[in-house]
Amino acid sequence: MTQTDAAAAARDLFVELTGREPLGHWSAPGRVNLIGEHTDYNDGFVLPFAIEHRTHVQLGLREDGRIRVVSTFDPVPVEVALDQLDALFPEGRDDVPEWSTYPLGVAWALLAASGRDAASVTGVDIAIASDVPVGAGLSSSAAIEGATASALNDVWELGLDRVALAKVGRVAENEAVGAPTGIMDQMASMLGERDAAIFLDCRTLDTTIVDLGFAAAGLELLVMDTNVKHSHSTGGYRERRASCELGASIMGVPALRDVRVEDLADAEAKTDDVTFRRMRHVVTEDQRVLDTVRTLREHGPRAIGELLLASHASMRDDFEISVPELDTAVEAAMAAGAIGARMTGGGFGGAAIALVDADRIDTVSDAVRRAFADAGFTAPTIFTVTPSAGAHRDA
Repeated sequence: MTQTDAAAAARDLFVELTGREPLGHWSAPGRVNLIGEHTDYNDGFVLPFAIEHRTHVQLGLREDGRIRVVSTFDPVPVEVALDQLDALFPEGRDDVPEWSTYPLGVAWALLAASGRDAASVTGVDIAIASDVPVGAGLSSSAAIEGATASALNDVWELGLDRVALAKVGRVAENEAVGAPTGIMDQMASMLGERDAAIFLDCRTLDTTIVDLGFAAAGLELLVMDTNVKHSHSTGGYRERRASCELGASIMGVPALRDVRVEDLADAEAKTDDVTFRRMRHVVTEDQRVLDTVRTLREHGPRAIGELLLASHASMRDDFEISVPELDTAVEAAMAAGAIGARMTGGGFGGAAIALVDADRIDTVSDAVRRAFADAGFTAPTIFTVTPSAGAHRDA
């Protein structure tokens, strides 16, 4: 589904649901994380960028104090009274389909963040469609949250800024959905800019726009979706986060952000092997983000390949979140001439990325497909992405 198709699908779904035209149309993008994986919830550094694939929300008002959501993910609408959202979240989340906890959770978190009572805002109908691949590590969830939050912030006249809306998305994902993610995805979706990445300090939420320079260098970023689906609300992600919190506690610091590379020898002496390797990934990944930002500024994108590869090796060996399909994608892309490659996203499936000369896109793509076929894997979905604008109102 293209972006135009997704926008039209949301509009058609809204008309089918309500029998009238929507009041407005909002959208928010997925994201690719260039580097900085599992660092966000450790108060660390990340370097994501928004992509052209977006989730679209078509919204209309209703007068009965209820919120009704429908999506191309599920043709059955879900309807809840706004004053019942507090009863639904977080304890009652299993009473509604999982996909609906994202938009409903955003409505719940928005009311809390703004201090508004449910009786003070109007009811809404919301129809959702997306061309962000689901389960590929491209943050389809944050795109839903960003589009929904942007729409409700406007029609409810809450006046929250983009960072506040990103925080709302994180609360929705952590507490309403039950996925223990950090804030990187929501910040990237809300704050994205064309042709640039967002250097984000996840402790302070300070952001700096970093020019990527891909086009000027004749490079494109290739996404290799393994079609191995993942979910952040299941156990592997939660276990990694718990290991990081344990490591920080043992080291006597608020978060692994506060452990330096030179502290790792001391950390190894104080922790078990698994906890140490989880810590080592986060500590060295934070440093790789800083090194990548500096390298982009000083030498340009062709110089970051080794950093991308080191990130993948760390996720594969220390954090243990890769899968054979991701490793195959990275290895095949590099063998075919990519500048650098790594898995991206939370892991346990999803996508890898490769930085590739524009005139080698077909060569690298074909090599990855052949490698998957030779290994007996499901064929990957391969496409390029372009750094793009963040959430906004479309109409």
